[in-house]
Amino acid sequence: MIFLERDGTHINTLPNNPYYEKVLKFKKAWESGQETFEVHTSGSTGTPKKITLHRKQMIDSVKMTAKAFDLEEGDTAFCCLNIDYIAGMMMLVRAFEIGMDLVVVEPSSNPFETIEKHLYILKSNRGRNFFAFVPLQIQTLLESKPIFTEILNSAKAIIIGGAAVNEHILEKVQMLFPPVYVTYGMTETITHVAIKRINGSEKDDFFNTLDGVDIQLNDENCLMIKSKTTNNEWITTNDVAEIINGSSFILHGRIDNVINSGGVKIQLEKIDKVAELVLKRIQEPEKVLNRYFVFSLPDEKLGERLIFVLEKEPNKQFPSKDDALKVDILQAFKEILPKFEAPKEVFFVEKLIETPTGKIDKIKTINAYVLPQISNG
Repeated sequence: MIFLERDGTHINTLPNNPYYEKVLKFKKAWESGQETFEVHTSGSTGTPKKITLHRKQMIDSVKMTAKAFDLEEGDTAFCCLNIDYIAGMMMLVRAFEIGMDLVVVEPSSNPFETIEKHLYILKSNRGRNFFAFVPLQIQTLLESKPIFTEILNSAKAIIIGGAAVNEHILEKVQMLFPPVYVTYGMTETITHVAIKRINGSEKDDFFNTLDGVDIQLNDENCLMIKSKTTNNEWITTNDVAEIINGSSFILHGRIDNVINSGGVKIQLEKIDKVAELVLKRIQEPEKVLNRYFVFSLPDEKLGERLIFVLEKEPNKQFPSKDDALKVDILQAFKEILPKFEAPKEVFFVEKLIETPTGKIDKIKTINAYVLPQISNG
């Protein structure tokens, strides 16, 4: 852990840790006035690419975030996201520019676990902590020790980004008192440009853009974004959206997340949502918490066939139980979805492969664990 106080003093519990050395190196570069920084996209939706960020864009992003969440000097930013990527990097920049204290821990699924004896730093700043997580992290924290939930309740605001938030997490965050938001943004927009509150009496039905962000749709109904963080240039996303008014929108899925199976176009996000209902329907509550995704494989007859991949340890003692569970899952999909939209196969994978930002790397998981099951089947 590194604890950087706004007056410049700091505590480094692992001074020889390369990750924390990298944090301090970035701090030095920022404070030197460096004008440009290179960052890679996560690679979860395509080949990672290098992007050059300009200091002014990053500061404009900080100002937008500070206004949206009422962040001010003396607050504490908690960074447990990879600083090699935009979400983690901007947590550092916010702390430096706003004058916040900063707690940095090396990314993991349970970011409080390794610093449990230092949690008093966050507990003592109750109501002034700003947390940013990926979905897996906040789910893990909410299912762990009560002290971790207590620390979450010390927040001024909590943001969740990087991947879709499932129904299980939505249910869990209702126990939290501070406002919890899911964010929308990307590397090219210098993190989030829109937010949606998901808990409490003031939760939102739509994403609401931050001040200074303009949106519109292109001819394919994909969202376009313009703000100071994009140098006032329009950026076209791959996200199919519906604009509710000038500053609010609903996301329907990615245009590149549509497959054509036997002439039927299937939006993968739709099947993802149905999957939660399926896992509940087959009465496997411990498996509802597991991660999963839908994807496609080449098929001689259909062109593409839809598959369902579930993170699940194999039942080595009774493998037939796994076979029976797969049958139950497929049947449940067929009972909810039209025949041609239901997955054709189920694959169990002991551990899904992740990108460095904690997102599921579908391509690598398919290549490493699903294709061998087919060749060995």
